[in-house]
This record gives sequence, structure tokens and C-alpha cells, in this order.
Amino acid sequence: MVDFAVICENVAALFAMTDADLRTRIKEMMVKNLMLQITADQIADDAPLFGPNGIGLDSIDALELAVGLEKNFGVSVPNSEIATKVLRSVNTIHDYILEKRGESAQSQTTT
Repeated sequence: MVDFAVICENVAALFAMTDADLRTRIKEMMVKNLMLQITADQIADDAPLFGPNGIGLDSIDALELAVGLEKNFGVSVPNSEIATKVLRSVNTIHDYILEKRGESAQSQTTT
């Protein structure tokens, strides 16, 4: 069950965050939610998340990552096509969150 109060609180904090803070929070969420054996500091912003040249995430990790993005940042990854584009690196996740944050802010000002 989704706790909307927690999501709203996280989204409010997200609007006040700098780019570096957002990247750090993404990495910390990944380490915690995916139980990675590395620290957030060891994840490069542009490192591939999947495959042998990256940090070695798999399809189960992708699902956990999508859930974590929704819980922590209020951003959903609606299908595998978008997931393939978004879940490439910390930078692509960061950009997606900012894109969705911009859409959210824009829809709130037009209502």
C-alpha cells in the first residue's frame, strides 16, 4: 500500500534539493533498497547500472529501483520502454526526476 503522506513529504523535499543533493539521494536510495555491497560514494554519476561494465544490477534490481523511485521521489516508471531509457545511470534517473518534477510543477500552476 502506498503511503501518500510519505510521498508528498518526499516530493516537497525534492523541490528544495540541489542537483548534487538529488544525485546523492538517488545513490543512497539505491544502496539501501538494493542492498548493494558498495557505498553511495563508489557509484559514479555516469556509470552504467546494468551489465558487466556497470555496477551489475539485474532485472529484479530494476523492479526494486522503480519502486524506490516512486516511494522516495514520487516518480513512476510506467513501462519497460521508459525503464530502459531512465534506469541507465544515476544521471539518467536524475534527469527523469527533474523532468517529472517540472511537469508536476507546470500542471499545478495551470490548474
